[in-house]
Amino acid sequence: MWNIKISLVGGVILRFGLLMFGKWQDSVMEVKFTDVDYHVFSDASKHVAKGESPYARPTYRYTPLLALMLLPNVYICELTGKIMFILCDLLTGLMIYKLAMRGQSIKTAVLCCTLWLLNPLPAVIASRGNADSIMTFLVLSTLHLFLLGYVKSSAVVFGLTVHWKIYPITYSLPMYLALTDDNNVQLLDLFWPNKKRRDLVFVSVFTFLFLTSIMYWQYGYEFLHESYVYHLTRRDLRHNFSPYFYLIYLTGNEGASVWLLGLITFLPQVVLLVAVSFYLYNDLPLCCLVQTSIFVAFNKVCTSQYFLWYLSILPAALPHIIYQPSTVLSSLLPWILSQGSWLFFCLPVRI
Repeated sequence: MWNIKISLVGGVILRFGLLMFGKWQDSVMEVKFTDVDYHVFSDASKHVAKGESPYARPTYRYTPLLALMLLPNVYICELTGKIMFILCDLLTGLMIYKLAMRGQSIKTAVLCCTLWLLNPLPAVIASRGNADSIMTFLVLSTLHLFLLGYVKSSAVVFGLTVHWKIYPITYSLPMYLALTDDNNVQLLDLFWPNKKRRDLVFVSVFTFLFLTSIMYWQYGYEFLHESYVYHLTRRDLRHNFSPYFYLIYLTGNEGASVWLLGLITFLPQVVLLVAVSFYLYNDLPLCCLVQTSIFVAFNKVCTSQYFLWYLSILPAALPHIIYQPSTVLSSLLPWILSQGSWLFFCLPVRI
């Protein structure tokens, strides 16, 4: 009988098999398996090992914690970071299992977990050395602790998550709204700062500010710019699935058009994110899934790794979604075909 152990073993074999295949491909083929960003992470760690700033490495635009985490790449083996990312990816699968167990059968939970552990997309991305598996694990850990009622613990992880990447801050409103004292919710109850809400806000904000202040003290404004400010103004014409891609291409870098485009892309996101928060806060995994999908779909930059942000929440939210196989198929096929066609035509440009 299929169980969680079989799925986990299969996930381990798949990912470490890809890791070994990637090492071989990197050594014999012109097109490398390893993600370019992995070399950026490793180079940043080398600068940290020398007592320098990780931002001495051009295009390193992440929290310094990532460079510190990958110091074993410098001192032990260059594959250590990939192994860490793979372990985070496997832990994401276990978090999906725990989240899916809420009010569902073990069979359903195993199915949801298997959809992640044996899914080639996250397996390939983690094995190539992309760090987004850390984010998926942190986000699902936040949801898991929150739904268990461990508000302070979830707030600590949430503060770390937002420090790592800013986009999960969109979950803060539904998390706040979900901490109502009773089911008879009046308008005032939606906003009243009860004890749990105060704990959530204080602990998460303190954790975020504590980590961010330490990094700022160590690396100054360069840290703030590269980790946060840059992503607010980022313009990507190379590998961008955003619906605004062509508009960005046509407008170029003119000052007025950049600000106008930023406003055009920002307003739909904010309106939809707030509306979904109030409508779905009682079902937090589903709410976070819809919010993340909105954030990715309406962002002015969208790369393949961004899909992991909501695909990791999908299996956890799946038991709470009423669906028909035909509906799933009609939704999935256009997504696969559109991404495949885009990648097919952009690959010659990138090589």
